[in-house]
Amino acid sequence: MKGDDTLFARILRILVPIAVGIAFLGAWEVLVRVNEIQPFVLPAPSRIWESLVANFGSLMASLWVTLRVTIAAFLLATVGGIGLAVLFSQSRHIEMALFPYAVVLQVTPVVSIAPLILIWVGYDNVEFALLILAWIVAFFPILSNTTLGLRSADHNLRDLFRLYGASRWQVLTELQLPSALPYMLAGMKISGGLALIGAVVAEFVAGSGAATGLAWRIVEAGNRLDIPRMFAALFLLSTLGICIFFGLTLLERRILSRWHESAVKQER
Repeated sequence: MKGDDTLFARILRILVPIAVGIAFLGAWEVLVRVNEIQPFVLPAPSRIWESLVANFGSLMASLWVTLRVTIAAFLLATVGGIGLAVLFSQSRHIEMALFPYAVVLQVTPVVSIAPLILIWVGYDNVEFALLILAWIVAFFPILSNTTLGLRSADHNLRDLFRLYGASRWQVLTELQLPSALPYMLAGMKISGGLALIGAVVAEFVAGSGAATGLAWRIVEAGNRLDIPRMFAALFLLSTLGICIFFGLTLLERRILSRWHESAVKQER
């Protein structure tokens, strides 16, 4: 009986958001048609779908550019953030020296430094400039969350490790890193979305005809008042962001489901 209830709850959890989305799109379609709103003001969902089909090839090519920059920035942020957090956990002096600069990097608006980064790397390396800017946005959440997780290891267990003569490496790999894993995965989940946002914002600011990601397609469509194509590009961006979020959520559950309280299923 409990299994049936659980299955029904899962199906309901999927069907309810889908039903709400269909109702919203239906109301949008009716509103546009009844009020005869022009497509350059607000296109109907049917017009957006037609534009997506008609421009599918170019939009998917742009999606690949944006996805490539996002993934590269996320991986660099993950490696750099975790590596620096481990370094901070081993030396308070290094943390005091470098952490304020990481904060400065985080709070500096990427819009303000994008033109400077573009000048430094050159206009023939726009994609590399986008990568740097997306990395800047995605880096800090992983660094701060992992640093917090490494600090959160049980002090009694740490004292026990030292009592038995464990080396610093053993304390790090067998106690601190497992304790920090939920924090690390949470930071990665935040960073994945921020990497996409950083890539899009950077392309808005630093993009040109040489950077043909989805953000540039949105700018191009807006300049031409091709609003259905703009919405189609926005739809692909939103879909990409959702896929990144759920992919990292699935990774988090897979890793933590067998041992961490946040993911272990509880009997009700």
